Amino acid sequence: MLVFWEQRLAFLATPKTGSTAIAAALESMAAVSIQRPPLLKHTTVHRYRRFIGPFLEAASKDQFTLVALMREPKDWLGSWYRFRQREETDAGKSTRGMSFDDFVRAWCQEERQDFADVGSQGKFLRPRQGQGVDRLFRYEEIDSFVQFLEDRLDCEIILPRLNVSPSGATDLSAETEALLREVAAEDYALYATLTA
Repeated sequence: MLVFWEQRLAFLATPKTGSTAIAAALESMAAVSIQRPPLLKHTTVHRYRRFIGPFLEAASKDQFTLVALMREPKDWLGSWYRFRQREETDAGKSTRGMSFDDFVRAWCQEERQDFADVGSQGKFLRPRQGQGVDRLFRYEEIDSFVQFLEDRLDCEIILPRLNVSPSGATDLSAETEALLREVAAEDYALYATLTA
């Protein structure tokens, strides 16, 4: 999470949407940068609106614009699947030797095994009550997000390639794709509302 005090801007780090690269490029300009532990780095909209946002707005006596990125749901799960194939991943969370189809089916279960327990973007970005994100951008159109940041921060931004998941096949059977669209309906519906 990054907070830009003068610009009254806060960036939430949705997991697997380039947040490590964004932090690397902009951390020196931020008044607040939370990169560790992951629970704090990836502060949800609910936690921000309940705890951090009210504190920032009380201290500044001003409103902050809350921004975040969202990735196409299948692609987001594909990034998690590939990320957890790395050799250094703990055995219980590893997806090595498993197909993407099996990973997605495990994610679609009500009780998820550790390797598939990666949450959902819908839950990360949804407020339990009240206001959500002010500006939500598609990860696949990150250039529009960078343009927004350049305008707000009045500087040129070049994002490095960091924490990139290894390449790998992310094909799904028609049955698994249909199951994913049913289980991740909230994510797909939110993603469909986003425009460039």
